[in-house]
Amino acid sequence: MILVTGGTGMVGAHLLLRLTQQGHVVRATHRTNSNLNRVREIFGYFTEDAALLFQKIEWVEADITDLPTLEKAFLGITQVYHCAAYISFKSKDYQKLKSINIQGTAHVVNLCLANNVTHLCHVSSIATLGTPIDGTAAHEESHWNPEEDNNVYAISKYGAEMHVWRGIQEGLKAVIVNPGVILGEGNWNSGSGRIFKKASKGISYYTSGGSGFVDVKDVVQIMTAITDLQISNERYIIVGHNTTYHKLLTLLAEGFSLPVPKRHIGKKTLTWLSYLDGFLSFLFGKKRRLDKRAAHSLSTITEYNASKIVAQLDYSFIPLEKTIQRVTKNYSSSS
Repeated sequence: MILVTGGTGMVGAHLLLRLTQQGHVVRATHRTNSNLNRVREIFGYFTEDAALLFQKIEWVEADITDLPTLEKAFLGITQVYHCAAYISFKSKDYQKLKSINIQGTAHVVNLCLANNVTHLCHVSSIATLGTPIDGTAAHEESHWNPEEDNNVYAISKYGAEMHVWRGIQEGLKAVIVNPGVILGEGNWNSGSGRIFKKASKGISYYTSGGSGFVDVKDVVQIMTAITDLQISNERYIIVGHNTTYHKLLTLLAEGFSLPVPKRHIGKKTLTWLSYLDGFLSFLFGKKRRLDKRAAHSLSTITEYNASKIVAQLDYSFIPLEKTIQRVTKNYSSSS
């Protein structure tokens, strides 16, 4: 039996769809307040058998920070996809990030070892990769640099990876995937889903930065492929396209039949706005909307090299234009 942690998240839900369509026996964890209907809704975007496939999943209420409930979820499990994680870039959330992403992953790794799980696929992030000093695209050997101004999310995901590597040293067969910004159907109020929600209302400005993006369907297809091959002791960057934010926002605007963004906000302006935001936050006690790290990220182009997985699987990523067209259409149908 296969276990998927974080079954109600974007990656978890799309992975469950793929696994059930392939006929696998699947168990998935969810938290007490999670929305299982969202998973059924995601299934419905792609198949008329959504209800039937959803019923094939054995749902287990378990928090990865709660070892006793998680132990029950591992009974009879042979393969694990660890998708559960908490996403936040706010310093005040560090303890929660540490508990869920680091300690939660430690629990998953320890239970894999204790239950003789044959293979673990851990979903990490490009946030754990270091920046090459020669200015080239980051690759699998671009090691973490503790001297960089790393955000709390990146620190927590790096800590999670350390537990996976520790598990490998103790005999666990495991692989780590580092997806870029994942685009796909899911919770439109969190993660990258908010990009589509905001874009649907129109965005008139853009910044000079850029990053690596990937379709969620590519992520789960690669995850299942490397698990089927029982690949271990490896990491893979999963980035389909290195794209500027301007191009991404333009495609989103076109997908929603809205005007494309034409107002450019430069690095100096972003830096000034981050200082102003910090001052107003201090003065009025409001939550920060643009800190120094976010301003730097929005004005910096960072590229990632996914040639390793492309060569190993002879893989072709879904064109970014097709991803945007599909997801904007499904967002509009759900609104």
